[in-house]
Order: sequence, then C-alpha cells, then structure tokens
Amino acid sequence: MTYVERAPAKINLSLRILNRREDGFHEVETLMVILCGVEDEIRFALNLGSGEVGLMCDDPALPVGEDNLIMRALRVFSARTGKQFYGEIVLNKRIPSGAGLGGGSSDAAATLRALNKISGEALPVTELRELAAEIGADVAFFIKPEPALCKGKGEVVVPFFGKIPDREVFLIKPAFSVATAWAYSRWSQSGGLPGVDYSPQSLTGIDLCNDLERPVFAKHLVMAAMKAWLIEQPEVEVGMMSGSGSTLFALLHEGRRPEGLRERALAEFGASCWDASASIGDGSGA
Repeated sequence: MTYVERAPAKINLSLRILNRREDGFHEVETLMVILCGVEDEIRFALNLGSGEVGLMCDDPALPVGEDNLIMRALRVFSARTGKQFYGEIVLNKRIPSGAGLGGGSSDAAATLRALNKISGEALPVTELRELAAEIGADVAFFIKPEPALCKGKGEVVVPFFGKIPDREVFLIKPAFSVATAWAYSRWSQSGGLPGVDYSPQSLTGIDLCNDLERPVFAKHLVMAAMKAWLIEQPEVEVGMMSGSGSTLFALLHEGRRPEGLRERALAEFGASCWDASASIGDGSGA
C-alpha cells in the first residue's frame, strides 16, 4: 500500500534555557507552533513483512542511511510493536536542514504516524510520544501538531491553552546552517552583542524570546543584523530567530501580507537566502 504523510515545519515563539542537566542536555521551556505552508511530503510504499526498506530523497545532500531520523523512527516502531516492513519511502524535502524549523524531527513523527496506520497498530498519542522521545527531543511535539509548551529536553509536551493569533509569517535563512548541539554548547558562555536587543517581544500578551540568539548571533553577525532589520519593517510585529537557527521569522501585523517584505529582504541580504511564507494561528489550517 502507499500512504502519504505531510511533515510541517515549526517555529519557537519562545525558547528559554533553564539549566544544564546532569545527562549533558539542557532543561528548556519552549512554546512551539506549527507553520501552515512549509512542509515536507513523505510517501510510504510499504508492506507488512520482513525485508528491506529503502529511503529516497530529492535532496542529494541529505543522508538516507540508518542515521536519518525517518529510518530511526522505523527501527524504533518495529522494536516496540514487532511489526516489520518492506518497500520504499520517498521524501520530498522542502524544509531546509539546520534551520531551526524541526524538519528532521517532523519527518520522524510523520513516519511514526504512518507506520501506526499502515500496520493497524492504533497506538495512542501518549505511546507514540514515548517512542518519539527515543528518537529526538522535538519529535514528540510533532506527533500531534498543535501549539504546545515543551519542557525537559523538549520531549515533555504540554498543550498550550492560550490563543495563538492568526498571523502571516515570513521566513528567511542565510546560506548556512547552525548545528543545534553547537548552539547549546555555547549558551552558558555567551554574552550579548553591544547594540543588539534580546529583550522579549509581545504578541497579544505572549512574551516571545530566544535564549539561543546570544551564542548564534555572536558567531554569525549577519543574523543579528537580519533580526534588527526585520523588526524595523512596517509590516512586522515580531522578528526573531527560531530554535537554534539559522532561520529568522517575522510575524506580520494583522492583515498585512509578506510579498513586499520578501522583495526588500532579498534585495537587502541576497538572493542566496532561502525564504518562505507561512501562517500560524487557530485559523491557519494547521
């Protein structure tokens, strides 16, 4: 059978690092929301039974071996349920890697959802999230894509009952990536750059901030400049970095569109940047 899953991107509306844990990871509290309009598509042509599973991807730079989170999700699901699969998985990659948008984690969660349906296992969300936590910290969030406060390493998912306002989103990523592990490793030693505003911004009563901006901006000065430029634009209500970067996002004032902002941003920072338009909120369709 063939089954298609969509794996949406996310942004972090807030990311607070509380401390470094004894296991080497960091205790975090982050508010994450799904982006409507930026997603990978994964086609599962799988059958039940023993055999090989091949992974293909339209991005030749993305490894498709056992280290890929899709393959790790497959192995974790099989180990838990005893279900075996053979066939192929085809990933159409639209979310850039190393961007702070959770593309790999979303792909893994989409794989768990697909395998659950294909196998007829019908594992509940709670158990799928337990499996997800074995794969990566953010994977659990994507099992049921809805606004959530994620705690612990990111694997503890608490539904967010506040209102996420409907907003158009403009995303821009310079032509380099940021490794998540590197960003966290530099957090405790990082200080703010002179003249850069790291203070919380407000969106209908929600405080938005990202503690990883300090280490990332200290290395990549252009990202600090991009954030400052975004905030100055008339359409923009909030501008900040998502996750560990390297994507910056702008939430636009209610009723504003991103087309003019996109044109000016690419003229300012270069056409080599990746960019996208999306939306968030209760009415976004996410």
